Amino acid sequence: MSVRRSHPSSRTPAARFARGTQSPDDVAADAPHGSRPEQVYQRLRDLIVQGLLAPGSRVVETEVATRLGVSRTPVREALQRLQQEGFVVGAPGAQQARLTVAPLTRADVHELLNIVGELEGLGARWAAALDAPERSALVTDLRGLNTDFHRMGLAVPLDHSSLYLADERLHRKIVEASAGPRLLALHDSVKPQAERYIRMYISMLTSDIRASVAEHDAIIEAIEAGDVDEAQVAVQTNWRHAADRIGKVIDVAGERGSW
Repeated sequence: MSVRRSHPSSRTPAARFARGTQSPDDVAADAPHGSRPEQVYQRLRDLIVQGLLAPGSRVVETEVATRLGVSRTPVREALQRLQQEGFVVGAPGAQQARLTVAPLTRADVHELLNIVGELEGLGARWAAALDAPERSALVTDLRGLNTDFHRMGLAVPLDHSSLYLADERLHRKIVEASAGPRLLALHDSVKPQAERYIRMYISMLTSDIRASVAEHDAIIEAIEAGDVDEAQVAVQTNWRHAADRIGKVIDVAGERGSW
């Protein structure tokens, strides 16, 4: 698949935060529901995934607390979670105040996208094991989503953000079809890390999406046939190829935030 990096409007709360001009009222209006640490976590994760907190940039607890209008305690909890999930990293021997946004590297994208492939491969395997009526309804939905993806890929001018979202809807539909809460939780944790790579290198990915459409078709056909092994392998292959494509882009564009 191929998409181009899009830059959020400078008037959005996320952009104002990145510039240091976001007010506590912005955060309150735009923050997701949940506990204060959860809100801070979601806000910071969104900024990292969108590239507004760039790879390699410092994340200082006191600055985040000031800009979000919260105490340091929920920020500390949010940063601990982000570090556990790999969105931020600490320098060896440094304290949490030395945290930086995780770099984007060739080795990491290879590991990360293959992990996503394993998780979604399980989802596809279980989707292929659904009863025939459920499987048939799922296949109908997936074919419609892949048609949308293909159509968006042929549009001129190409809306890369919409193309990415169309791809994401198809993959998420497979996972949600039969996954339990543990797989969904793991997918929710890991998939945004893969999105970071797509958003950062999006403009350099090939504009020819035929290979991705064909790989989606192979997944759908395996699910339709109830072939659990082939469905799992087809998803793993799709993500392995995505890792290879982004890896080649990184070879040309360079890693981000690892200097």
